[in-house]
Amino acid sequence: MLWIVLGVVLAVAEIFTTTLFLIMFAVGALAAAGAAALGAPVEVQAIVFAGVSALTVLGVRPTLRRHRRSALESGEQPFGVEAIEGSTALVLEQVDAGQGMVKIDGELWQARSYDASQHFAPGDRVQVIQVRGATALVWRDDVSPSGELPEAKR
Repeated sequence: MLWIVLGVVLAVAEIFTTTLFLIMFAVGALAAAGAAALGAPVEVQAIVFAGVSALTVLGVRPTLRRHRRSALESGEQPFGVEAIEGSTALVLEQVDAGQGMVKIDGELWQARSYDASQHFAPGDRVQVIQVRGATALVWRDDVSPSGELPEAKR
């Protein structure tokens, strides 16, 4: 029963850390619980816990981390939020450090100025520097013809 409790506690802790590390030990604890259910002695249970935890950390975690890379890092076509970052937007309602509204590819987005000292009036063109949650952080649209981003993004 102790292994099951440990496995559940580690799995719940993973929800708060999102590092994909504690879940590996939760899997080891649940494997040890399986060994205990089969009547294995405590020493064997501990070896199962250590072995399964090590195998998942060394085998599964690198694969998970590789799949978590962004599309830009992996050379794939970006989609979702990654596709929005770097695009041009039209200001619909005044955008400042606190609030605003822009139109990005036909969709309405809440927006804030990436630089707190900048303000944008309706009709201005801006560039999406970053997306945080459902809010686009924007900068004046001063992308050079070569496609370079403003200094703050580099």
